[in-house]
Amino acid sequence: MTLLSVNLNAVAQLRNRRDVPWPSVTGIARLVLDAGASGITVHPRPDERHIRRTDVFEISELMAAEYPRAEFNIEGYPSEDFFTLVDAVHAHQITLVPDTPEQATSDHGWDFRGQGNFLADAVRRLKQTDRRVSLFCDPDAGAAGAAAAKATGADRVELYTGPYGGCFDDPERAQRELALLAETAQAAAAIGLGVNAGHDLTLANLPAFQTAVPGVAEASIGHGITADALRMGFPEAVRQYRAILEE
Repeated sequence: MTLLSVNLNAVAQLRNRRDVPWPSVTGIARLVLDAGASGITVHPRPDERHIRRTDVFEISELMAAEYPRAEFNIEGYPSEDFFTLVDAVHAHQITLVPDTPEQATSDHGWDFRGQGNFLADAVRRLKQTDRRVSLFCDPDAGAAGAAAAKATGADRVELYTGPYGGCFDDPERAQRELALLAETAQAAAAIGLGVNAGHDLTLANLPAFQTAVPGVAEASIGHGITADALRMGFPEAVRQYRAILEE
């Protein structure tokens, strides 16, 4: 069974279009957790264009007080500001991504071999407290990339599923992307790395992903589930994503 972590960046971005407190990020967090989501994901960026630092603190407090069994996953680039933020709240999982500040969204995984020492230092620092560390991983990382990720001391990799998600109009390319994801996931699992996944997963493409890439521990889904929630509401969207992930 794959757990669902709902990424709230898109909700925060909608709120930030106006100088008003709605939609409430913590309110939506409560909705999706009540509907059965296993966790919440946020990816605060330096310019706070969606998730703000205050959101991170408020979500952490909400989950500790009302949802102690749910998982809080914080994504970000391992800068000093990021370390300061995640050290000030209670997060169960930290997912490191190689984003530059100007990127609109995550669009590639780590160069595990070229940046191995940098990542090992970051992982070591984060694991001084009891937190799981996951590293954003290209779909074609394969066995060599998985081994290099493992060498950093990380607990998991998160498969970047964006290239697969972009194949909605090209079934043949989608099959090729699924094969790459499956190979990397199998290589990671074989050496004891847990496997997460995320980016552009939707109700339409998730079933094929689940069939081709079994054993994924957690899927972080934000844009797709928010788009579906505009039609059906967040609780129903959570139920439909869970139905696929838990088959």
